[in-house]
Amino acid sequence: MKHIQLKERMAARFAGVPEGLRSAVTSALIVLQFVVPFYILADILLYFNLLRPLGVLLAPLTRFLQLPVEAAPALAAGILLNVYTAIAFAAPLGLSAQQWTIIGVFIGVCHSLPVENAIMARLGIASLYSITLRFFGGLIATLPLILLPASLADNAVSASGRELVSKGYENFVTMLLHSATEALVLSAKVIVLVSALILIMDRIKSIPVVQRHMERANTAFSIVVGQALGITYGAGILLREASRGSLSRRDIFFIGTFLMICHSIIEDVVLFALFGANFWVILLVRIVAALVFSFVLLYIFRGAALDLVMRR
Repeated sequence: MKHIQLKERMAARFAGVPEGLRSAVTSALIVLQFVVPFYILADILLYFNLLRPLGVLLAPLTRFLQLPVEAAPALAAGILLNVYTAIAFAAPLGLSAQQWTIIGVFIGVCHSLPVENAIMARLGIASLYSITLRFFGGLIATLPLILLPASLADNAVSASGRELVSKGYENFVTMLLHSATEALVLSAKVIVLVSALILIMDRIKSIPVVQRHMERANTAFSIVVGQALGITYGAGILLREASRGSLSRRDIFFIGTFLMICHSIIEDVVLFALFGANFWVILLVRIVAALVFSFVLLYIFRGAALDLVMRR
């Protein structure tokens, strides 16, 4: 919950600034907080060749995803924290376009589990269901990328191309300065991208027809908002409508399942594409996976079975 508390503190500091600009500044500070230290930490671990031992515990996961064991901290950071931290750990590894695409799909589905599961729990969706769905949903969604030729994940934007092992720096201080510089450059790119997306979304939310629907959501609009802006926004609308009795338990279950597989597809997908991932492959895989999981699980958990995953 620290991430949410930090956002609230940042928002309070800029209370007099327009909402869009305030959100952009807040997000920029959060990016700096996560990306810079974790990027430098990843480089330090690479320098001392410590990433491989740390990857032993998650070796089965990295093997399944066809990633180097050094990518294990990136996966763990993404699952427990957020996309920014996962990228900070993965950026120094010189991953291929296919590997970035695989990480983009898996972490796109399975990230920030502690915080976002708490949000879904407020809707009445069981935490065990949320965790199981997002973890195994992320694994299953990557299967097409693992089984199909790597050329399908090629992108016009190439990955960073850094070596997986540390370069021959003269000394630790030289490495540290080089790492700090690259971390700041990376942060600048992410901040510009995220700020632009936030300002665009703020403009969209100011459109009268969108504001009217924000006051009274239907199933389709809740999904669209969650897809574009993330679980927090989509679930926020769902929570308000559920409290009004506008949505049934089956509606909440269906929308919640869909959003857990496919949410924040603008910001998250573009962030991974920045490092070489194929934007369209991630987008298509997550949308198709969300549709398949939602309809199949809605069919399985019907009637009394719905009580297994939804609190009354």
